[in-house]
Amino acid sequence: MCSPTKGTQWREDLQHIRKSHGFSKKVLLNCWLVRRIVTWASPNPKDSVEDELELSAVRHRPEGLEQLEAQTRFSRKELQILYRGFKNECPSGVVNEDTFKDIYAQFFPQGDASTYAHFLFNAFDTDHNGSVSFEDFVMGLSILLRGTVQEKLIWAFNLYDINKDGYITKEEMLDIMKAIYDMMGKCTYPVLKEETPRQHVEVFFQKMDKNKDGVVTIDEFIDCCQNDENIMRSMHLFENVL
Repeated sequence: MCSPTKGTQWREDLQHIRKSHGFSKKVLLNCWLVRRIVTWASPNPKDSVEDELELSAVRHRPEGLEQLEAQTRFSRKELQILYRGFKNECPSGVVNEDTFKDIYAQFFPQGDASTYAHFLFNAFDTDHNGSVSFEDFVMGLSILLRGTVQEKLIWAFNLYDINKDGYITKEEMLDIMKAIYDMMGKCTYPVLKEETPRQHVEVFFQKMDKNKDGVVTIDEFIDCCQNDENIMRSMHLFENVL
């Protein structure tokens, strides 16, 4: 398996992050975004979101900490850590698509991550204004890392529904699958053949498109994923490349 950094340095960094910030090993191993954000965070654990908001003139100010704590499954401490890192990297208070592409290019240097980062950015950009605010970011992460199966599947459907028309076409599913395989590059065993994404999509789409109208609705998507273990495992692939 390919490592995102040389040698065992990334494992040492991971241990340090876990001890310093309290995020679980599972969260940090499965979510490149969280690992990157917490490494941006200020080393001073006494800093608070409120203090930073008072001291920094940002273009976009997030909701109050209590409100975000109520709306997500993150603790107050976790939100403070996430915001500190988010703010250090993005002083304007919002993330643009180039930042997403930079993160994934660093963690997946063996492949081309730009297309997947583009799709992922659009899924986080819930109001489609070309930027991701801190609220957008933590609301999405909360679902992906600690949401129910139903919530994760709804988020996944939104990712695959590229043009946001409420349906997934075979072409959209193929675009996402190809983007994931392009990003993984040679970091798969056995090495995937070029036609593998299309073959997988053909199987998935046939099972999901129950009424054979050429599109998959959110109800068809959720029902099929919940009742087919193989598809559910495959749908989890996107979680492992966040």
